[in-house]
Amino acid sequence: MNKLTVLGVCGSPRKGNSQYLLEKSLQAAKNVAPDKIICESYTLRGKKIGPCISCDRCFKTNGECIIKDSFQELRDLWFKADVIIYSVPVYHMGIPGQLKCFIDRLGNSIMGQFLNYFNSGEEDMPKFLKVIGSMTNGIHMCSGQEHTQTQLINHALVCRCIPVPGDTWKSYLGSAGWTSNKFEKNALQYQFEQGEFDANVIVESAESVGKRCAEMALIIREGMINCKDYLMDNAYYTPYYKKMN
Repeated sequence: MNKLTVLGVCGSPRKGNSQYLLEKSLQAAKNVAPDKIICESYTLRGKKIGPCISCDRCFKTNGECIIKDSFQELRDLWFKADVIIYSVPVYHMGIPGQLKCFIDRLGNSIMGQFLNYFNSGEEDMPKFLKVIGSMTNGIHMCSGQEHTQTQLINHALVCRCIPVPGDTWKSYLGSAGWTSNKFEKNALQYQFEQGEFDANVIVESAESVGKRCAEMALIIREGMINCKDYLMDNAYYTPYYKKMN
């Protein structure tokens, strides 16, 4: 049986605070079961992902997008993963544009790819049961961290996945923090190494997001194994079983 794959997606256009948190989270995920989990990392830094142009071609081409850029690369990794952990900076109270473009196109691509799984007039989306974790950070306190996490949680639900936070009190929706008004791309790492309280909180919450997401994916895998005879021929769960083998 395949090992579980945890995909970390850094939604920042630079290598800095979001990447630092992602590395902490992925290491915590790996530590849950080193012999059962593979961690991969993907960054949007330097990538080109254009916006959806609503041409609807993906509904006629088995989900293939007419725009050829970095979307296809990340889409394939997304489908392969059992866990996706997003680590993003806050841009204008929300997720960065590059990541939003990916999510917009992914939703349509999924619908186009799985149209033939369901009867005509009953078009739906399979239950992918991927575990989704979110980590957000901003320069300022209360500058959109929870709004950004809500966007990612909505993305998880729309794509028939399961959002999982870390541990309270440090993580209600996911991991969220700020750089105490510091613009430097290594501000969080520096503050954490200096033992600053707020930086410690976001790093610990990032680690708990990775840990709990990995644990939930293992729980789901065991549940799907136990329910295989009942669910395997159900179109909603067929993609999960195909990926599992």
